[in-house]
Order: sequence, then C-alpha cells, then structure tokens
Amino acid sequence: MSCDQFGNEIDPGVGYARGSLLRSSADEVRRLTQAGRVAADFVAREGIDKISICTGNLRFYPVASADLPELCEEWVGPGLYGEELRQAAISHMGGDGDEAAAVVNRTSAGIVATVLAHSQGRPVLSLVPHGDRSHASVTRGAKLAGVPVVEAYDLPEVKRLLAAHVPSLMVITTVTSELAVLDDELTAAAVRLAKRAGCVVLLDEAYGARFRPVLHDGAPSLSFGADLVITNADKAGLSGPRAGVICGYPEALVPVQAKASELGMEARAPIAVGAMRSLQGFTPDLLIQEAQDGQDLAEALEQVLGKDYVTRSALGPKIDEQDALGIVLRQAKANTTDRVPAEVTAAIGMILLRDKGIVTVNTHGQPGGRVSIRLKPTSGAVSRAGGARAVAACLDAAIAEVASHLEDADWFSTLLFGET
Repeated sequence: MSCDQFGNEIDPGVGYARGSLLRSSADEVRRLTQAGRVAADFVAREGIDKISICTGNLRFYPVASADLPELCEEWVGPGLYGEELRQAAISHMGGDGDEAAAVVNRTSAGIVATVLAHSQGRPVLSLVPHGDRSHASVTRGAKLAGVPVVEAYDLPEVKRLLAAHVPSLMVITTVTSELAVLDDELTAAAVRLAKRAGCVVLLDEAYGARFRPVLHDGAPSLSFGADLVITNADKAGLSGPRAGVICGYPEALVPVQAKASELGMEARAPIAVGAMRSLQGFTPDLLIQEAQDGQDLAEALEQVLGKDYVTRSALGPKIDEQDALGIVLRQAKANTTDRVPAEVTAAIGMILLRDKGIVTVNTHGQPGGRVSIRLKPTSGAVSRAGGARAVAACLDAAIAEVASHLEDADWFSTLLFGET
C-alpha cells in the first residue's frame, strides 16, 4: 500500500488513510449522525437562517405548492411531468431534442447503476484530470460488478488502455469534486475514441454541466456525443434537492433505469419534480455569485494561514488534509501523532459547525468522500456566517482547538461521535 507523508497507509478504496477513530464507512456514518445533532443544537440556539452551507450543495426543495397534489403524486405524477422533465434536462445540458432523461436518488447512484448496466464483465475505463482520481462511486460500482477500474489522464493513455483492456464502458469525469477540469478538446477526442472502440460513454458532469460553460466558456454537456451525461441537481448554482439527472440516448439510458429500479436507486416523484424545478430555476448569475464568494473566502483564509496552505479553485479555497495535519502539528509543537489527516479535518469541520453553523463535507460528506477542507459557499452562505473574515477566524480557532487536544482520543471521540 502507498502511504501519506506521515507514514499512514492509504486505503485505496477512498484515497486517504483510515485512523483508529474513523476506521471505516460505519464510523463515518456515526460522524454524520453526530453532525446532525450538532447542527440541530446550533439551529436551536441561533436559528436556521444562520446555517452557512459551504459544501457546494444547497439542497433545498424548490417545488411550488401547486406541484404537490398532482406532479408529486407517485402513480400518475411521472406521466404528467415526464416530458417537461425531459425538456428541462435537454435544455440544461444542450442536447438536440431526441435525448431521454431520468432522475436517480443520487448522482453516485446513477454512476453505480451505469457501471452495473454497461460494464459487461470488462474493466471500466475512467478518464480523470491529471493529478486527481475517479469518484468513489466509479470504484464501488466496479467492485459490485466484479470488474477493475483502469484510469487514464491523457489521450495516449486512453488509446493504450482501450486496446489493452477492450472496455465496454468509459466514464469521463470532466470536473472532479476537487474542481480539477478536463480540457474540452481532450473530452471530445476521448469520446470519439471510445465510441469507435464500441464503448458506452458516460460523462460525469456533476459539476461540469454548469461549471465548464459558465466559468470556463466550455461546450454544453450533450454536445460531446457521449451516450449518457449525469449531473447533480444541487451543485454549482442549482438549488437541490439532492438527486442525479441523467440525459442521453434511450438505448443507453433504459438499461441504467432498469438497474437503478432493481436496486432502489431511482428517484420517486417528489424528488424528480424537485430536480426538474431546480434545473428550470438555474441562471448563470447564481453560479457566478457563488464563485465570487468563494474567492473572497480564499483571500481571507490566505491572510490567516498563508498562501502556501490555501489552494484556490473557481468556487472557493481548499486545504489539503495532509497540510491541515501539518498546521495542527506545528501549533501543537509536535512531530508525530496518532491522529490521521481525515480525523483532524473532521474535527475542524465539527468545530466550524458547532461554533458558526458552517456545514462542510468534513461533517456532512458521505462515507468515502474527500477529506480535504473544501469551502465552496452556496448562495448567501458567507454573509450568513458573518462574512469571509469571520469564517477564516473561526477556522483558525478550530485549528488551534484541535492542536490543543491532539493526543486526547476521548476528546476526539466525543467531538466526532458524541461519545467517548
């Protein structure tokens, strides 16, 4: 196994080191449950209007009251909203009008269902931006399908792996959760190569469907010629709810819908209607404002922590989990620790939530998600927390508090799980 810079073995399934507290997905679920309790305590003290969502996912439910009795009805509703949903998805992703559309309960669910439906017992070829990695849903879907994942980062490697492994499915992640971006020309060329090789091609456009066109002047999602495109209903300027919207050729989409239905991954009518309204309500200005708030926050953090530790993305700052542990060790005047980076960033996130109502992926992320500190403020999040400087000051204080308890396992356990 490879190790992080502190000598901790990295779990290849998630890409970070497990610790004595966050040992598995089960412990991450316990952390998520505790985050719910901490958030509830904050709301009881300060009110829901003070919650500051900095995960990049807003997750509201934007349906109108008129939608509830008909469109959200489980039996007849899908037939009433189906064409409107299809047109909303095609318009959002820039299709030619012949595509089909469906909603699944999570983007991850749609990716897993696609791998199960189209891998055909062969390795899944995954193209990701250089220096990043496939989303956990790709590797987990492949594990369920009993096939490996082979990753490529450039066109020569795509050509080599297509010839060597003869995959039936290629997943292209245009924008990762770390906001690393594939060049549009590389994406288009990879789609062409994979299609000529007989692959079904899925574009993971969870962020990319809006991030590329609005902030990078990129091409519409469906213009690349992929069989399927999937995006989140709650990322990059969309309001939520949490769901994945898949659009593409019916012959590729129907097997995915079937697999999703078999496994309970399909979105029921109320979620599908919410996703449709989310797409319909999107305007580029929403994403542009989120991006500006993210840059304000990055500048404030650079002033507190120094530019060496803060990486800027288009939607906000990031502190690598290993850098975060390094900062904590320096403040604790220690060279080593029993804590792993994921436990330290989870503790920092829990303090941000407890003290300022700031919701991050470090408290509310799903098991296996990234563990770096990523602050991607949604609409109004920075102002609700008192401004960019207030958020930076809270993060600085959280780091100091973690440093002062670095070797206190009971303190960490109480903070992360509500128990010793």
